[in-house]
Amino acid sequence: MTDGVRDGADTTYECDALVVGSGAAGMSAAVTAGHNGLNVLIVEKEPHFGGTTARSGGWLWIPGTSLARAWGIKESPDEARTYLRHEAGNSFDAARVDAFLTAGPEAVDFFTSQTALRFDMPLVFPDYHAEAPGGTQGGRSMVTRPFDGRELGPHIKNLGAPLPELTVFGMMLGSGKEIIHFMRATKSLTSAVYVAKRLSRHLMDVMRYGRGMTLTNGNALAGRLAKSAFDLKIPLWLSSPVRELIVENGAVRGAVVEREGRLVRVHARRGVVLACGGFPHDVARRKAMFPHAPDGTQHYSPGPTGNTGDGLRMAEAVGGRVEDTLPNAAAWVPVSVTKRKDGTSGVMPHFIDRAKPGVIAVMRDGVRFANEGNSYHDFVQDMMKAAKPGEEIAAFLICDHRTLRKYGLGCVPPFPMPIGRHLSTGYLMRGATLAELAAKAGIDARGLEATVTQFNASAASGQDTAFGKGSRAYNRFQGDALHGPNPCVAPIENGPFYAIRMVIGDLGTYAGIRTDASARALDGNGRVVEGLYAAGNDMASIMGGNYPGAGITLGPALTFGYIAGRHIAGASKP
Repeated sequence: MTDGVRDGADTTYECDALVVGSGAAGMSAAVTAGHNGLNVLIVEKEPHFGGTTARSGGWLWIPGTSLARAWGIKESPDEARTYLRHEAGNSFDAARVDAFLTAGPEAVDFFTSQTALRFDMPLVFPDYHAEAPGGTQGGRSMVTRPFDGRELGPHIKNLGAPLPELTVFGMMLGSGKEIIHFMRATKSLTSAVYVAKRLSRHLMDVMRYGRGMTLTNGNALAGRLAKSAFDLKIPLWLSSPVRELIVENGAVRGAVVEREGRLVRVHARRGVVLACGGFPHDVARRKAMFPHAPDGTQHYSPGPTGNTGDGLRMAEAVGGRVEDTLPNAAAWVPVSVTKRKDGTSGVMPHFIDRAKPGVIAVMRDGVRFANEGNSYHDFVQDMMKAAKPGEEIAAFLICDHRTLRKYGLGCVPPFPMPIGRHLSTGYLMRGATLAELAAKAGIDARGLEATVTQFNASAASGQDTAFGKGSRAYNRFQGDALHGPNPCVAPIENGPFYAIRMVIGDLGTYAGIRTDASARALDGNGRVVEGLYAAGNDMASIMGGNYPGAGITLGPALTFGYIAGRHIAGASKP
């Protein structure tokens, strides 16, 4: 922090609370504080609001909610606490976990009763380690209900777009049921009619508004939270990066914000909430914290490129401390890099395809190394362990023609959509034989042939004797329920054969600012940095570097945003 920047501000702005970042955490804090009577300002570095949230799946992991009770699922906080203690291991933070388990259900009730936010919870969506102590088969993961973008009025043009790789003709698909309809469109009249109506509605919206108006997943979450903020008349400044925090009498009381080419000295009487999205695109911090990226570049994040660790650096500049002891500094996900039609590169996360029957993953030696149906975070850790010293950490998804056209793979859609463009760009590799495919992909041919032979020996009977694919609840949930006897296992038999190369990416960073149970930033001695709060990926994760279930970034983001908003408004005790 330098006095020159602060003193050189062109103008001033007064508010009670300044929120930096417009994702789920930032908008949760802003809406909560605004609802409690504070004059709030949100500033966003990017030209669009929504942050990583707008690109996400929109799932939130919060145990003990009224949505679960509506299904008859009643669990005590002790069950979820047991699970999180098991998942976090030595990084378990009892005080913050207890705050999350207490405030999470309260936050859901507040947002669903007082704002535009709505959720749907499937009866069954298992924790990623449902068989572990305290794990469950459902009742903790919920998804944001679809939202009509027209309710945002003129603000809809400023909402961040979903990842193109996760859309169909630019259209976001919602629940698992909707995805199933699209996959069965050529086999079911009901699904065909559903898809035809959905596509027609989307195309009409595009012609009229320039984009689809049925917002789903993370776009719906960002849209609903933004609608709630706008309903409270909370201003949102876009393209307005924060240059430094302002400290007065030992407390953070605002920031210098660059807006429309001018410096604005924002005086925030109650304090500042940092929710800038973590550091997935901060090469220097990646170099220091990502073991697979020794020079900081061997990493591919689908998050917004503006998430460069601004919040962490600003907190450190005023005495805050970044947690650097977690076993995993980010929520890992395997990704493939594709070339879009406009020539730019896209990053495709591999969430579901790995679990489908007839799909396996191998390293360059052609050998399998993991249960492909396990969570993306676990799968990447297995990739890291399997990589040979000095070798780029890359794995390959392998399948045959029947599997590719039935389920698709990565960016490659299932039948009847064409696959030629993906073959021409090299994203999808094809070989008439396994040996020919191995040559194109740079995989050891003998190793691949031996692996497929070994896998097929038991796959016909639905068994995976090597890694037990399909043996866990989460595996089966992501598989094909109509395929038996194992929804995750089928032989790889008839060519041509296909491969897609995967490398390491993230869904958000875990190594954030140390905070207390009230989301207040802490210094190196564990003392509160007065007036400074952190939430979302700017806050050190309470998951201890692990990934317990669907929505473990957005669930705490919404909850600790709510906690910060209440605390800064004086609505809760320290």
